Amino acid sequence: MNIRFDQQTAIVTGGAAGIGAAIADMLGASGATVVVVDLKEDAAEGRAARIRENGGKAHAFAADVSDPEAVEAMVDFAVKTTGGLHLLVNNAGIGGPPAPTGSYPLDGWKKVIDVNLDGVFYGMRYGIPAIAAAGGGSVVNIASILGSVGFASSPAYVAAKHGVVGLTKNAALEHASDNIRVNAIGPGFIRTPLLDANLDEETMNFLATKHALGRLGEPAEVAALALFLLSKQASFITGSYHLVDGGYTAQ
Repeated sequence: MNIRFDQQTAIVTGGAAGIGAAIADMLGASGATVVVVDLKEDAAEGRAARIRENGGKAHAFAADVSDPEAVEAMVDFAVKTTGGLHLLVNNAGIGGPPAPTGSYPLDGWKKVIDVNLDGVFYGMRYGIPAIAAAGGGSVVNIASILGSVGFASSPAYVAAKHGVVGLTKNAALEHASDNIRVNAIGPGFIRTPLLDANLDEETMNFLATKHALGRLGEPAEVAALALFLLSKQASFITGSYHLVDGGYTAQ
């Protein structure tokens, strides 16, 4: 399947590493002009430079997605720099501290919700009008398998990702008339810097056994689905939640 995004602009939040980087790279290779967004400007510029070195078109923008003014500026930058916005991938996220609900730290709860749920809302709040002004397009929100099941000692992350799935469905219903499709992806445990930073090797090996395929996923395996959902090949898919989990939730 030949998926192309020529003359389209895409924003990818959390685009400097992991799943976001894989999506940004694939979008760049498929003709999109990619705005790589990350909390750290040097990280965003590094990924954008790599896309350009590989023959693609990319810009870098530093933003904290938990700050609505920063997200509004991100969208304004994309529109003013490239002429419009057509594709949006809300991928930025954090893991949060591990603790059970009854003793979860309040500051940890707020930070996870601010980034993982509010950040997705802000992305759509400011991105959807810009996409509508460009004639329509597609939004992909990166949720998690934990948008449909629980995981002990991760109440904030689980709550946020369940919220992303619900928000995705609502936005899809509201903005279909704007020619905008909105879908969510639920990755299983994917080998990314976020996972490496929060789990030791023994834990990751254990988690691999929880997937029917017997391994952790790779960022490119999530990116491949994201590109399909963003593309016109997925023209009759909206309001959906798609798992890329190696069979984790089938057990």
